[in-house]
Amino acid sequence: MPDFDAIADRYGTPAYVYDLNRLEQAYDDLVRALPSGSLIYYSLKANPHPALVRRLGGLGARLEVSSAGELAAVLAAGQSCRNVLYTGPGKTPAELGGALAAGVRLFSAESFADMRRIGAAADRHSVHVDCLLRVNAPAAVGGSGLRMTGTSSQFGFDYEQLTAEWSAFRPPATVTVRGFHFFPVTNARDEATLLDEMTQSIRCAAQLSQRLGIPLESLDLGGGFAAPYAVPGSRPRYVALRAGLRKALDKWLPEWDRGRPSLSFESGRYLVADCGTLLASVIDVKESRGRTFAVLDAGLNALGGLSATGRLLPASVGPEDIGRPGPPIIADLVGPLCTPLDRLGRQVKLNGLAPGDVLRVPNTGAYGLTASLLGFLSRPVATEVIVSSGHVEEASRLALVRTTEGETQQ
Repeated sequence: MPDFDAIADRYGTPAYVYDLNRLEQAYDDLVRALPSGSLIYYSLKANPHPALVRRLGGLGARLEVSSAGELAAVLAAGQSCRNVLYTGPGKTPAELGGALAAGVRLFSAESFADMRRIGAAADRHSVHVDCLLRVNAPAAVGGSGLRMTGTSSQFGFDYEQLTAEWSAFRPPATVTVRGFHFFPVTNARDEATLLDEMTQSIRCAAQLSQRLGIPLESLDLGGGFAAPYAVPGSRPRYVALRAGLRKALDKWLPEWDRGRPSLSFESGRYLVADCGTLLASVIDVKESRGRTFAVLDAGLNALGGLSATGRLLPASVGPEDIGRPGPPIIADLVGPLCTPLDRLGRQVKLNGLAPGDVLRVPNTGAYGLTASLLGFLSRPVATEVIVSSGHVEEASRLALVRTTEGETQQ
């Protein structure tokens, strides 16, 4: 386990600590939960730190990106762009050109227009690329998690649209369609939900391949693997998922175990969530009209949890109790920003809370720092510390830099 006290003393707070040993364990757990031979793509949106990308790439993970910045993180990690899947509904010609120049050759197409843009960019670069058609399939019934399919969406071709309009569409000459891409749900806490959704995707892929006349060489079943966020807890163990997927694949795609199609899955939070711990110092403990507030040096600028979406940040983070001697204190955990909205926890019970204490917020490796309001109030960005086998390997800090556009340096 990392020496959090020593890290806080040396690098200050707020600081994110990422434990590569826990990262490796999460990857191993996911490999065991999926059918043998499956490819795993790491979704950089969860955490684009190059050290995490490098370690996952070394373990065998491929990489899923949806922006030029995420692609830059892949390059900074020294990873091959031949192992990259480029996704997203808003790929611009400039982004596509940069991806092709870097060596990306696999894209997920979200619409007919998106495929035309991909084809035009490939034509300008005189290359040929592969595409998966992302499908907005009918949803399975019930379950937990954030629904990503089965309704009107900016993501993917509607299943009905594909079956009705594909025969009249002529794919660009520079693009070969290799199969389909699904991502029906995210952060599914129960195994039954995940299996139901992936089974539905397998069924739809088989039907679409037959109806559209598209050879099914590759099938990306997306993710949805859950993990706790900023509270104590463990990742789910999907003990029956492999067998359930094998059963569905045997029924709908009986040649899957001979590589027809190749199978891939995506994960962000499951792979990196529990490798991260946020260290935050208590600056002040104060009373106000019968309520106790603990003012921390980390707020929504360090742990925003995509707060603008109102989805990820829980009503109360759950720091590990520091075990300090003294009576229990129930306090709201607030940050240093000049807004009453900068509140990380409500009525959190901790023992002997006092200025100078360093709190540890677990399960913050995913949607932590880069999902926060980094530029608000222009405070320094939290340090990020990489640890392996208890030893610090590197420490760095993101910086927001203003550049002047349209001027030539003399």
